[in-house]
Amino acid sequence: MNNKNEMIQMARTAMKHAYAPYSKFNVGAVVRGENGQLYSGCNVENAAYPSGTCAEQSAISAMVTAGETKITEVLVMGDSEKLVSPCGACRQRIRELASDDTKIHICDINGIRKTVTLKELLPLSFSQENFK
Repeated sequence: MNNKNEMIQMARTAMKHAYAPYSKFNVGAVVRGENGQLYSGCNVENAAYPSGTCAEQSAISAMVTAGETKITEVLVMGDSEKLVSPCGACRQRIRELASDDTKIHICDINGIRKTVTLKELLPLSFSQENFK
């Protein structure tokens, strides 16, 4: 299985495991760490909706828990006719651990619909570089 197909399958599986009783909108995400390892996550809602966990946040947390701190690729999947891209908070979370040229794949259950760089997704972003 090639890397993109593996990422897509992992996102599908994560999406199926999402806990979304309030929005009824399951999302799966996969991030690739610098060592090539893939980490998946899903959205997890709670009764204090909307203070749940996004799929991207879940995948990033898994990556960091494994000891990695650099994202080299992201894939986000939702079942919608419209593109399901990372929310504003997740864009900032990705920015913290990724570079401007990091690829973000926006998918539906059938596969990749659009690929952008982080710079295209979050232009004029704020990062640790602003502190210098």
